[in-house]
Amino acid sequence: MSTTFRKALALGAATVTAGAALTLTSAANAQAAAPCWRDGSVWYCNNATGANVYAGANSNRVVGRMYSNPSFFVCKFDGGQNHGGPHPTRWVHTQADNGQWGWMSDNDISSETNPLPSC
Repeated sequence: MSTTFRKALALGAATVTAGAALTLTSAANAQAAAPCWRDGSVWYCNNATGANVYAGANSNRVVGRMYSNPSFFVCKFDGGQNHGGPHPTRWVHTQADNGQWGWMSDNDISSETNPLPSC
């Protein structure tokens, strides 16, 4: 076996080992989002400031925005437009800061929305 081939083989093995260690470290450091929490009849979740609130889960019409954070939500609906993310078709019912009721995409919520009741 030539010296060049042995060096290339050793470098390849070191690269694979380093990549595996990085993947394991990243997975170990990943944490699940904190869940939404209940307060009376509503649920509070951390959300993106300025997120759009839509007329419906399958609507493109914006009825308001959510500038508060955290914000309150009433329930969740799975089956709306696909926006990707951990719950790609999940939407949550809420009241925008302008007083209009509507739906926010789960992608705009950083808390885990699984605890919310289904609408």
